[in-house]
This record gives sequence, C-alpha cells and structure tokens, in this order.
Amino acid sequence: MQFSRRALLPLAAGAALISAPRIARPETYPSRPVRVIVALPAGSGTDVLARIMAQWLSERLGQSVVVDNRPGAGANIGTEVVAKAAPDGYTLLFTLLANAINQTLYTGLPFDFVRDIAPIASVCTTNFAMSVNPSLPAKTLPELIAYAKANPNKIAMASFGNGTLPHVFGELFMMMSNVRMLHVPYRGNFMPDLLSGQVQLAFTSLPSSIAFIKAGKLRPLGVTTAKRSDLLPEVPAISEFVPGYDASAWNGFGVPQGTPAEIIDKLNAAITAGVNDPGIKKRFAAVGAEPMPMMPAQARKFTAEEVAKWAKVIKFAHITAQ
Repeated sequence: MQFSRRALLPLAAGAALISAPRIARPETYPSRPVRVIVALPAGSGTDVLARIMAQWLSERLGQSVVVDNRPGAGANIGTEVVAKAAPDGYTLLFTLLANAINQTLYTGLPFDFVRDIAPIASVCTTNFAMSVNPSLPAKTLPELIAYAKANPNKIAMASFGNGTLPHVFGELFMMMSNVRMLHVPYRGNFMPDLLSGQVQLAFTSLPSSIAFIKAGKLRPLGVTTAKRSDLLPEVPAISEFVPGYDASAWNGFGVPQGTPAEIIDKLNAAITAGVNDPGIKKRFAAVGAEPMPMMPAQARKFTAEEVAKWAKVIKFAHITAQ
C-alpha cells in the first residue's frame, strides 16, 4: 500500500512530538533544605530571633530551614559565606545592623555588603536605652547634656569595643548633641562595672538591662528609638530632646545578589506573614524585639540608608576596627 506525501505529514509530525526530548522545567522552589547563616554565636539574641523565623519558614515553605552559625570577625565571616554562595535561594543571611556598620568600619573586606547581598525582607528591631548608674548627678536627659557640656570627657561611656552598637549609638548621640564623653571599650561584659559605678553610662539593649532598670540599679534617661518603647513607656525617647536621633538594632534577611526575583518574592511573602503572625509577635516581645516588616524594595532602601547613616558616624568619630 502506498501513501501520498500529504497523508504522511501528520504522521511524521506526531512521531516527532513523541520522540522529541521534553523541555526541562525549573524546579519548584524550595525543593531541598534551605540554610540560614547567622553571623553571631548560637544563643545570642540574634540567633534566637533567627531560629524563631527558621521554624516558621520551615512550616511555611514545606522544607527544612536550618540555622548555621558562622560567628567571627565582627559578623564578617558569616556574611562572606552568603556573599560567595550560589544565588539560588538556598543560602540566606540573617542580616543585622553590624553588617551596615562594617561596610565602613572595616577596610579590605573580601566582599561588599551593598553590592553582594540583596536585602529581601526586614524582620524586627531591638530597643536600646541610655542607661546610667544612679550615682551620676543627672536625673534627666537635659541634665545629662548640661553636665556633659560642663564636664567634657568626665562621663565614662562603656561599650563592647570599637564599632559595636553601644559605641556607635553613643557616638551618634555625642555628634548630634555636641557633647563629649570618654569611651571605655570592653572586650567582655561591661554590665558589672556599670552597675558598680566604675563606668557611669552605656547604651544597653533593653532585653539585657530591663531587669536592672526595673530594680532601680540603672536609671534610663532615654530610649534610642524615634518614639517611646512599649517596654518602658514612661521613659522619653532621646529624640524628644535631640531631634532626629534614632538608633536601634535590626534584623532581616538577605540573599546573594543575582537571586531570581520570583524566589525573593516568595521568601518575602513567607517572612512577612511570619512577622505579622500574632504568635511570632508574642515570641518577639518575650525577647524584647518589635516586628518591622518590609517589602524587598523597602528593605533595600532601608539598608542603603543605614549604611550611609553609620558611615557618617564612623568617619566623624574616627572609629577604627580593633
């Protein structure tokens, strides 16, 4: 039996469809465990927050989300891991204020935080307070400013070392209020010396100091956030006397630059849902954190502003890494 060429064409086309290799479809993200790099030690406040979010993301994404602590070099070691990771959404960085500070504080870093890490979501802030030993004569912030101007460098201000949050928060205050205090950097915990009066002042995180404040062992003269804190509503914000002052620790998520937009959007949606969840809010409050959700574009703008803000402080105070 013979077939015409016209009759054979449909059969040939069908055979071609059957024998042609299937076009590969992109895998549904995530199809394997996701790693969250925390650049601080296990058990730190940042680590606790990261683990709260990792548990939420595991449930939300349907894959294991594992916290991997990579501390060292002022949070630079863990950050470098993510900066050099594949941009596939499987390695996330739990970002923190130190990342923005380190951009200027350190020279010769093997990565650029702004260039190499894409902020995808903001998570929360942690409030700080200007805490003084009760032996200090100043009982209010205006009194402290007047005392500091009359006695330059007489007030000893403790910190965990050059460029740490208590240091830069203090330098921002001195820059904006035109006072000078004596910076006393510690390599360990300064709290015993603050409580004993060996040093008179420190910018302390509320989770670490609120018990001493409630017991009357420390006197809070102002909280560092732009508005009053729900944890200490009776304490004024520093900005009420130093207009524009605003400083707080913050955390968020970042991924290597080049990560596909659809993955960033999916992660942001899952993270934002967690930050707005009543159960997560309650767990944040227990460790002194307040939710601060942002869309990717907002997170990128916020991060860029923080890098620029703290660069000015570091340059003004001539801060160098220890």
